[in-house]
Amino acid sequence: MSDCLFCKIAAGEIPADKVYEDDQVVVFKDIAPKAEVHLLMIPRQHIASLNELSVEHDVLTSHMMRLLPRLAREQGLEQGFRTIINTGEGGGQEVFHLHLHLMGGDNLPGFN
Repeated sequence: MSDCLFCKIAAGEIPADKVYEDDQVVVFKDIAPKAEVHLLMIPRQHIASLNELSVEHDVLTSHMMRLLPRLAREQGLEQGFRTIINTGEGGGQEVFHLHLHLMGGDNLPGFN
């Protein structure tokens, strides 16, 4: 999508502090971190949210899930980490391109 912020990041049109990328995903530091480590993982393919996933995305989503622990270890999150996927306006999604938050370390917010 030509007006999608995350599509532009994935295409290299907008700079981001990338920590990982391959042919399927791009991972970069959140510009407004809520924890010591706060990364965003986006698929290169535009998928608006979890609601739009289908069986054709199974390889992609498996890749994303299996990559998260590796990225967490590389960020020094040996004691654990949190993943969050906001879906739809009611779920707090602000950018309508599927993205996973990987968070951990100091200042990890609670759910109180």
